[in-house]
Amino acid sequence: MRKTPSLPTTLRDDLEHAGYYPDLVADVLDVSVAGEPTHGHLVHAETTFDHDVVRRHITVLVLTATRLVVVHADDHAPEPPDGPPQSYATAATEAVPLPAVKSVVVTHVVPRPETYRSGEGSRELTLTIGWGGVSRLDLEPAGCADPDCEADHGYTGTASTDDISLRVSADADGEEAMQRALDFARALSAATAGRAG
Repeated sequence: MRKTPSLPTTLRDDLEHAGYYPDLVADVLDVSVAGEPTHGHLVHAETTFDHDVVRRHITVLVLTATRLVVVHADDHAPEPPDGPPQSYATAATEAVPLPAVKSVVVTHVVPRPETYRSGEGSRELTLTIGWGGVSRLDLEPAGCADPDCEADHGYTGTASTDDISLRVSADADGEEAMQRALDFARALSAATAGRAG
């Protein structure tokens, strides 16, 4: 992997370890980080299966003093469909000013909580970050307590702004990946403390 000068060695090493076109992801990331010193990062690669097609995806979160930089890179279907077979990837970045981050939600999953001891940590973590770039509205028909009621009660729902959600599992991704996710969640929470709103 060619070393991108402005990215820290640990970030470049994590991109290499993830194995999803590390040079491409580093170059795309370098454009958005724009030489700003980094204060933390999280690299999360995942593979999904869609019938007989294997699709790979990587998400990289980078924390600077002023921004949260997000990179998504995915396998992309060949274009045009009648052209020669060749692979494609798409990579997109978003740079979010830290004051725009509205929420950092860290969900821990702990088996057998009755035996949990301080410092043992969770076995699974989901990091959800919202800055209002994507809003989702989940609607369902509203009802009432009367089981025989046939009136139209309209709809009820919830609005959420979870722009990104990453799940890391100690069993699937390893203890080191869990620790890196926790470290990044802690750094992002500290960086956005008192700024969200």
